Amino acid sequence: MLIWLVAAPLIAYLAVLASLYCFQRQLMYLPDRARPALADLAQLGVREVTVPTADGLALLSWYLPPRDGGPVMLYCHGNGGHIAYRAARLVRFAREGYGVLLLEYRGYGGNPGTPSEAGLFADGEAAVDFLARDGIDLRRIVLWGESLGSGVAVHLATRQPGGALVLENPFTSAAAVAQYHYPYVPAARLLWDRYESLARIGAVRAPVLVLQGGRDAVVPPRFGQALYRAAPEPKELWVAPEAGHEDLAGYGALDAAVAFIERYVR
Repeated sequence: MLIWLVAAPLIAYLAVLASLYCFQRQLMYLPDRARPALADLAQLGVREVTVPTADGLALLSWYLPPRDGGPVMLYCHGNGGHIAYRAARLVRFAREGYGVLLLEYRGYGGNPGTPSEAGLFADGEAAVDFLARDGIDLRRIVLWGESLGSGVAVHLATRQPGGALVLENPFTSAAAVAQYHYPYVPAARLLWDRYESLARIGAVRAPVLVLQGGRDAVVPPRFGQALYRAAPEPKELWVAPEAGHEDLAGYGALDAAVAFIERYVR
């Protein structure tokens, strides 16, 4: 009986570890797999495009070409939903005259494939190549990384010079955030997809804007602030003290980002 009292908690603990290890990507990636509909966005000139990846996938994404040589937003969204969830942002960027490529990842929005760190990096690289083929100067590209997408955007920003890098509620690494949410298990050691942005940010050679919600409980502000401190100049930190993880736009984050882009890219 005594042995069982000792063994039962250990068995339960090991079962939790095994579940977290085996199902970690189901916890990290929460795609809406339905194909998104353009609806009224087509009236703005947004069109469906196919972004081909190096590993043979054809990714449905949305593209609004820029007006008069303006900046082009390459938008890397977060871990949930699909690109239609970001339609209001596309409308705002269009109002500013910006071009927008709303990249849809593999496994999201009806696209083939399964999301992973290597996969999303390949998707982002394919999106940059798509814009280059469309004649977009890399210096006009604004890489926007939302939450998990910040890891993709930082990776892309280290590979080629760009116009600017905007990071919305970013993290130092996915491993650090996992350890924060699961403090009683070695979550950081178990993680496959680590998105080590802190280790990469020093290689960025574009102006950096970090947008931070002061009450973000998903990615606490200390992660984004640490990433900001490690980023090279020029850089700016914009904080909405009352904002959480998904409501920064309601506190003026898009206005702050537009002002930043006008200063550094336009």
